[in-house]
Amino acid sequence: MNERFIRFADFYPFYLSQHQNRTCRQLHFIGSCLVLLLLGAAIFTQSWWLLWFIPVVGYGFAWIGHFMFERNKPATFQYPLYSLMGDWVMFVQIIQSWFRRYN
Repeated sequence: MNERFIRFADFYPFYLSQHQNRTCRQLHFIGSCLVLLLLGAAIFTQSWWLLWFIPVVGYGFAWIGHFMFERNKPATFQYPLYSLMGDWVMFVQIIQSWFRRYN
């Protein structure tokens, strides 16, 4: 990963290329769902200590996917903001693909 990305639009195709393995993508999706659940639970219960688990859950599932299934180094290490953005774009695209498939 020697290339420097200036724009997210240029980075995202690279991001997708690092998520070829279905299990890796599924783990990303599960982690993102759990992040949203934790955020909702923290707000609903006003248990703000739950927010500490968000990076552990979000990155934990994603990194297991990369290290065990994709067998590559997460782009987060070099592009933290673009990778976070990519996680959520991919999350939305997965949901959109389900709607297209079942509607």
